[in-house]
Amino acid sequence: MHKQLADVQLALVGEIVMSHDLELIADALFNNLVPELWIDYGFKSLKPLASWYEDLLERVDFVNSWVDNGAPFVFWMNKFIYP
Repeated sequence: MHKQLADVQLALVGEIVMSHDLELIADALFNNLVPELWIDYGFKSLKPLASWYEDLLERVDFVNSWVDNGAPFVFWMNKFIYP
């Protein structure tokens, strides 16, 4: 995702050629939608892009806390299954 965002920025200023995939990502970003290519790497959600990204960061922090501190006694079940 990070590489694709950088490539979209370069394509928009004309430093690289805008491919079909980059155009789909740019259109989705413009419309505040999660790009289809990112759903394969992230999680399915009906939220718009801004809310999806915020939720993605919360999910990453949640899993990282397991790695750093061990499994919690209580955890947020929705982070695993709720679309």
